[in-house]
Parts: sequence; structure tokens; C-alpha cells
Amino acid sequence: MRHRFNLRFRVALAFATLGALVSLLMASSQILATHDLGQRLIDETLNAELDDYFARRQRNPRSLPPSTITLHGYVQEKESENETIPKYLSLLLPGRHNLEVGALSYRVAVVDNKDARFFFLFDTTLQQRREEKILFFIGASIVIVVLISAMGGVWLVEIIIAPVTELAMRVRNRRPDVWTIQLDEDFSSDEVGELARAFNLHLARIHAFMEREQAFSSDLNHELRTSLAVILNAVEILLEDASINEKQKRRLLRIDRAARDMEEMGTTLLLMSREQLALSIAENACVANVIDEVVEKHRFLLKDKPIQMTVLTDPTLMVSADRGLLFIIIANLVRNAFAYTEQGQIQIVQDHSSLSIIDSGCGMSPRQTESYLQNHFRAASPTKGWGIGLSLVKRICDQYGWTIKMTSQEGRGTTISIFFSV
Repeated sequence: MRHRFNLRFRVALAFATLGALVSLLMASSQILATHDLGQRLIDETLNAELDDYFARRQRNPRSLPPSTITLHGYVQEKESENETIPKYLSLLLPGRHNLEVGALSYRVAVVDNKDARFFFLFDTTLQQRREEKILFFIGASIVIVVLISAMGGVWLVEIIIAPVTELAMRVRNRRPDVWTIQLDEDFSSDEVGELARAFNLHLARIHAFMEREQAFSSDLNHELRTSLAVILNAVEILLEDASINEKQKRRLLRIDRAARDMEEMGTTLLLMSREQLALSIAENACVANVIDEVVEKHRFLLKDKPIQMTVLTDPTLMVSADRGLLFIIIANLVRNAFAYTEQGQIQIVQDHSSLSIIDSGCGMSPRQTESYLQNHFRAASPTKGWGIGLSLVKRICDQYGWTIKMTSQEGRGTTISIFFSV
């Protein structure tokens, strides 16, 4: 998935990140500027004190260096060996230094003047504490700015994506049979308007495709029904002929069953091609009665196979569905079980909420089981099966909100269960 988070979160995160970066940049500049300004003021103070002390020392060579709460001075005469200074100052070279002495911080100016070295120390402890407070307040300000930026992003994204949200709502609530409404009527000629126009073009293509498909389905259904009616009438006439033998009669009955199956399949496919029609004609159908009818109709597939069949039904289960579609579901599953089982047993078990068909047939491999609901899937045998059977069962179950599950082991059999939403 390319975008894991929604648009609101991404915009809020972008605003928060931008606010954090800008605040951090401004805070860093302010901290550096404050520190540099404080350093300059301290250095100017040290320079002023040094100049003042040099002037006083010129007037009075015995003048003592300053010694206050914030400023300390030391003089090291080069020719005098008795002059002592703190050890932490003895290694400092001329220039400006930052020095830590215990819990105190100093800015040290070391200057050589004539025959002496002067050490002036300015206590910067209070200055550092003030900088720490400023840093704390700046950090808190960054957090506040980030929060305000995030909330502002959430607020702005509601305004920014409002046209997109409205367009999505119109597309989502648009009825499939309403094609006259243009989506771009209330949108300006911006990116959203361009998107609405693209939707209009796409929907127009879908409409044209649906019209062609419906015309094709209607024409095909009419021609197919006409041809099947001719076949069924011819078969019926031939079956009434007393001169045909038993073998010919069985073949005619087989043609009759195939033609009627094709007629039922065509009706079902036509219903499924129309999104709401099948649901609109729903009725209360007795699952047990449909099972009995399907088993009797397909019993010929067992022929002389050494198969023990068990049928257990509960006649109290009524489902709100079209009986023809329910018949197609059960007929496909039963037909597959009868066709793919050469010996063993077949169990058809229907209780108060589900239907299970268990066979000991050829079964399927794990790869086949994963794709058993795809269009035109066939099981192991190349000579049996109904190419659209299982996928059609899945489509009908999805349309009614039923759940279908399948477990199979190659060479050991298959179990298919349907759980009705009753």
C-alpha cells in the first residue's frame, strides 16, 4: 500500500513537521544570537576593566586588580617568583577562554602587558542559568508551535479537501440507473473539477458498456431460449414415439436434461448480470425440498458406482432467496460431488443454519483449493466439471450474504459448506 495513512493525518504531519523545522531554525538562531551577544558583552566588560586597571596601574604600580562578586583579577609578574596564582590559571595562554571551576563558570581574559601577565575572570554562572531558562522556554514554544501547526493542518485540510469529499460522496451515492446527473456541474475548473469531468467520462463509458451488455444478454437470452424450446419440443415428440428402443430413449432423456440445465443456467446468469434483480424477487425457499429435488434430478450420475449416499435434512430451514438461485447453488455442489466420486460415500447434511456436502472423491491439491472459486475453474479431471459452477456459487452466496467454505485433500475427498444468514 503506497499511502498507509489518510490525507488528514499526512497534512497534519506535514504542518507539524514544517512548524517544528521553522521553530527549531528560529530557536537555534535566537539561542546562538543570545549566546553570542552575551559573550560579546562579557568580553567588552573584560576589555574595559583591563584598560581601566592598566591606567590605574600606570598611575600606581601597586594598584590591586579588581575583586568583586562577578569579576576577579590576578597579576603574574614575570620577574617575580613569589607571585602565586591559582593552578587552573597557570596553563592558560594569552587570549579568551571559557573555564569551569567546580560549579562555577568563568570567562577568562589573559593579557601580557609589559613585564606582567594579567588574568581577569568574569563569573558567567548566572548568564548560563539565564541561557538555560531561555532554552527551556524556547523548547516549550517549539512544542506549542508544533501542536498549533498540527491542529491548524487538521482544520485546513477539512477546508482543502471539502470539494474532494463532496465529489466522493456524490460518486458513492449515485444510483446505478441514474446517468443524467453531471458530477462537474457544481465544481470550478480546477483540479477537482477536472477530476469530476474525468469521472463523468468514465461513467459515460461504463453506461455505454452496460447498455451493450444488457442488449447482448437480452438478445442472447432470447435466441438461446428459442433454440432450447425447439430442442425440448423435439425431444418431447421423440419420447412419445413408441418405435424408439430403450437405448435411444436414454439418450433422448440425456439431451432433455442437458437442455433444461442449460435453460436454468441461462436464467441464472441473466439474473446475476443484473445487480439488484435477483435480490428483489427473493422468497422464502425450503432448503430441504430443494436438496431432495436436486438429488433426484442428478441421481443418474451415480449410475452403478459403489457409493453409499446419506441425506440428512431439516425441513424447518427457510431462507429468503430466489428458489431458482438456491437450486443452482445446491445443484452445482451436488453435481460435482456425484461426478468426481467414483467410490466410497457422499454425505449431504443440512441443519438449522448450514448445508455441508462431503464426498470421498478425487479431491484437490492445495493450489487448486486456493483458486477453486475463480471463473472457469475445473478440478483434477479434464473430462468433468462445470467451468463457471463454483465461481457462480460464490457470486450468488456473496449476493445473499452467505458464507461458503471448502476443505479438500487430494485423493481423499472434498467438503463444501454453506452457512446461511438466517
